[in-house]
Amino acid sequence: MRVATDIGGTFTDLVYVDDQGTFGYAKSHTTPPNFEDGVINVIRKSSIDFDEIDMFIHGSTVVINALTERKGVKVGLLTTKGTRDVLEIARGNRPDLYNFKYQKPEPFVERHLRIEVEERLDYKGNVVTSLNEADIAKAIEYFKEEKVEAIAICFLHSYLNPTHEARAAEIVKGLWPEVSVSASYEITKEWREYERTNTTVLNSYVKPTANAYINNLSNKLSDFNIKENRYIMQSNGGVTTFDNAKNIPINMVESGPVAGIFGAAILGDMIGEENIIAFDIGGTTAKCSLISKGEVKVTTDYYIEKSEKKAGYPIKVPVVDIVEIGNGGGSIAWIDELGSLKVGPQSAGSSPGPVAYGQGGKLPTTTDANLFVGRLSSKNFDYEVNLDEVRYAIEENVAGHFNVTPEEGALGIIDIANSNMLNALKLISVRKGYDPQDFTLVAFGGGGPMHAAELARDLGVRKVIIPASPSVFSAWGMLMTDLRHDYIQTYIKLLNTLDLVEMNAKWADLEQHAYEQFKKEQVDEDRVLFSRFADLRYVGQEHTVKVPVPTSLWDEESIADILTQFHTMHEQIYSFNLPKSAVEIVNVHLISFGKVEKPIISKLEASDASVSDAKIEERDVFFHNIGWHQTPIYDRAKLTSGLEITGPAIVEEQSASTVIMENQKLLVDVYGNLIIETGVKS
Repeated sequence: MRVATDIGGTFTDLVYVDDQGTFGYAKSHTTPPNFEDGVINVIRKSSIDFDEIDMFIHGSTVVINALTERKGVKVGLLTTKGTRDVLEIARGNRPDLYNFKYQKPEPFVERHLRIEVEERLDYKGNVVTSLNEADIAKAIEYFKEEKVEAIAICFLHSYLNPTHEARAAEIVKGLWPEVSVSASYEITKEWREYERTNTTVLNSYVKPTANAYINNLSNKLSDFNIKENRYIMQSNGGVTTFDNAKNIPINMVESGPVAGIFGAAILGDMIGEENIIAFDIGGTTAKCSLISKGEVKVTTDYYIEKSEKKAGYPIKVPVVDIVEIGNGGGSIAWIDELGSLKVGPQSAGSSPGPVAYGQGGKLPTTTDANLFVGRLSSKNFDYEVNLDEVRYAIEENVAGHFNVTPEEGALGIIDIANSNMLNALKLISVRKGYDPQDFTLVAFGGGGPMHAAELARDLGVRKVIIPASPSVFSAWGMLMTDLRHDYIQTYIKLLNTLDLVEMNAKWADLEQHAYEQFKKEQVDEDRVLFSRFADLRYVGQEHTVKVPVPTSLWDEESIADILTQFHTMHEQIYSFNLPKSAVEIVNVHLISFGKVEKPIISKLEASDASVSDAKIEERDVFFHNIGWHQTPIYDRAKLTSGLEITGPAIVEEQSASTVIMENQKLLVDVYGNLIIETGVKS
């Protein structure tokens, strides 16, 4: 049996599949700070036998939480002489252009803990000044006095030649075996000194915390005899072993959320939809990502805490290209100093949770608003719901301020939340040159099905897919993933005059590294597959375009094909191309997959059941334009393949509700997915 668990801000989800291909799921409340307890709790709640688990896959928010909540450890940085201030210099571009009081992000390492070391490489990786090993020993003594718990090492141009960094790490481990050490060459081999340094520092910052968490989880699982085939979800959309995750925990920064994106791509492949907008609404955040022609987009230009007013912190590791905003089911509605209604990013979380939970929450949330207008049923809550308290919270904090009815106040909360999420959906589609009408929206998470049909209509998407068990879909995505490692190397070469022998040797070298890594993970060579990409740009440009390139030996014809594809993709992204300009490679990117056997997805059995057999009740639901409306409510578990429903209607399951708006249609497909036609005309 395979089991996947996904820790979110509010719930810990579990999905399992047995040897017969039967899926099951469970949800349990997340248990901070001892998140591993929540994992064991949800396994117990699922009633599966611990002894039957032969593969365990896990997604966690422990790394992103440690970063955003500043709960990492004290870090010391060893860096090349003359570069200790690179973290403060950062980048000159300012997101908030007219803010004359703008402050750059505060480094995670205080200046006195950034120690310079005498050594130097040139831009080609040649040694200019040898490593002064005495500087390392002196820095260690200072770090010990300052009670540093982790050391980051990042030397200039080490992405080309890691000799000095490797020796420095060896010295540190020899003189101070107890301290946690991170060297940049082990994490990223891309250029950009600020980004590389910051990434290495953040890896050091979370490493002891992540290691303690993984060790605790490992021990808990071992107590229940789950000792082999244990994997952790990475931010690149693949899984890796517990040991590898402990060495480079920064690769887990988006561990949980990306699994749902990858799952959406797998689902799209199953049903013949290659252009997907994956959309996940959880208890705390909403996340979305665009999948074009079946390809999940991965980037190393990832930031945490970046906004319209803050530059954020770069993390130079492969992360699924995802936009995340602070809008979820637990997002709190509030009035700002100008009297405008806002929703999020503050969240009620799992404790105290929304007002409806009856656990002490006093401020209305998106969940409370959806409950009050009838889109959610109080019968599906784990707690006894007091609707009078929900009404009072909406009246007191929202409706009263605008002198409107509680119903209008609740719809106002939903509208603002939808507006925030619509902006995020536009960021990944319209603003990147894609027409939403060419894409299908796959909505999941506890709140995705409730908001998807309305959002898709407003965005111009014609079809929405609600997968089976949408609230645990991210965990389902983990069951469908392969082991994955990305090898990205800065390799500045003119494409037009490329030495093909050298280029093919570079690819072969990266592939050999991948084979060696998978051998350590007991993956045979015949199960290893590769994809190749190159980051290309016109000479003189700053930004690159990631272009898929052949996995075979390159020749002159390959170069011509790559150039043609680059010009086409550049025009799509930037609305122009320069066919007569020289093109250069900036980075080569090898993606290696260690393929694992996938579970069989069964189809729904044929049935003579009708829509009326699935009808639970009719209840009043408040909509725009039509107000309170007697709306049919259906039990998803009783819907069979081929059944159709016309909106307005609601389809309920224990942990999610799918809302179909006026003039929309829903069809159940052979896999049990709900397919909604939004009414958008081409």
